[in-house]
Amino acid sequence: MMSSGLRFTLVSLLALGGISSFSWASPLKVDIDARADSWPYGPLVTSGRDMKNARGDNVVYAGTNWPGHGEVMIPDGLQYQSIESIVSKIKSVGMNAIRLTYAIQMIDEIYSNNGKDTTVKDSFTKALGQTNGPKVYSQFLAKNPSFNDSTTRLQVFDAVAAECAKQKVFVHLDNHMSKAAWCCSTNDGNSWFGDRDFNVENWTRGLSYMANHGKDWPALTSMSLRNELRKPDSNPTLSGQSYNWRDWYTNIKKGTSAINSANPDLLIFLSGLDFDTYVTPVVQGTAFTPGSAKFSTADFEGYANKLVLEIHNYQNSANNCNNLKNSLYNSGFQALHADDSKAVNVFPVLLTEFGFDMTGNAWRGTYATCIAEYLAEQKAGWFIWVISGSYYIRSGRQDFEETWGLLKHDWSDWRSPAYVEGGLKPLVKATAQG
Repeated sequence: MMSSGLRFTLVSLLALGGISSFSWASPLKVDIDARADSWPYGPLVTSGRDMKNARGDNVVYAGTNWPGHGEVMIPDGLQYQSIESIVSKIKSVGMNAIRLTYAIQMIDEIYSNNGKDTTVKDSFTKALGQTNGPKVYSQFLAKNPSFNDSTTRLQVFDAVAAECAKQKVFVHLDNHMSKAAWCCSTNDGNSWFGDRDFNVENWTRGLSYMANHGKDWPALTSMSLRNELRKPDSNPTLSGQSYNWRDWYTNIKKGTSAINSANPDLLIFLSGLDFDTYVTPVVQGTAFTPGSAKFSTADFEGYANKLVLEIHNYQNSANNCNNLKNSLYNSGFQALHADDSKAVNVFPVLLTEFGFDMTGNAWRGTYATCIAEYLAEQKAGWFIWVISGSYYIRSGRQDFEETWGLLKHDWSDWRSPAYVEGGLKPLVKATAQG
């Protein structure tokens, strides 16, 4: 083991450029790797049902979704509040993670523009029009004065990630859509691999691009493959021939390979079918019909300990907690239980979307209280939908009010202080780790 003094000297020289190159023996490299010596103590890996950091501690995400996949293609809310204030709001209740969404269209446009990203100024105008675009852009600059007319979309993502690193908030990147727009519908052309706007090659290229770009984000610890895969009803031929677990597995392997090859440090989240409401065949090791292949770690050689399962749940009409818990268990959380003989494959499982109206007392109802109780019992990670008080644009309507948002329309304060105190904070306290 290297002495602490020598270790400090060498690391300092490297940081200051005093040593241009150095070849470490692998045991020594692990010892002095700065990533393992400072938050987030990465890279993260999985061990059975748990996500763990390089120190062997469990890591459990307890966070919220922050959309950036809409037509403007930057994180929402920045015309109302600064990045620092939004991240501070998230951190203030103990949440330790964000699920930051993006659209593949952003990367496609970079490639079609010889590697050059679009400016935020142009993106606002294109998405919101010649009148409203410049107006909202001016508000964006007023709240975020470090940006200017040359700032690009990805530079805003960079700034969000940097602020998350500063405040020790994990960043999980989520590919929400291919074509930038509100999600999700079975008729939106983004539903399934090969759908009208879901080009598989562009998708894997986009995953690779963002994984590589994210190497400069210390807070980035994981990425997902795709949000809410669903039946492509606008394409009956594709639906009939390809919407199945066999083709899911074929494409999932492409996506995981794209991410891992570009950035082997990242955890990779696998989502299921029917709007990501279940991943049961993966958990139980049953055949990926109509084929006969089953999930095998051999198909993910070298990074099988980087795979995590995610599901969504919006059973807001639930009136029986036991039934809801059974549904969650059978849809994916069974993978947390190595003692269950049907859980052939054990993984960490996260509820990456759930939510409810914040304008009333829904948080006191069966659905919200049962979800919170179950996540606490399972010590499972989660991202509530959604932090947004409003969106730049949603489904054609600008400055769209989000009544499910944790924040008010102008993102200034909590929409439901009663829920934050009586529901959200206790859930964070019962689950968050790392």
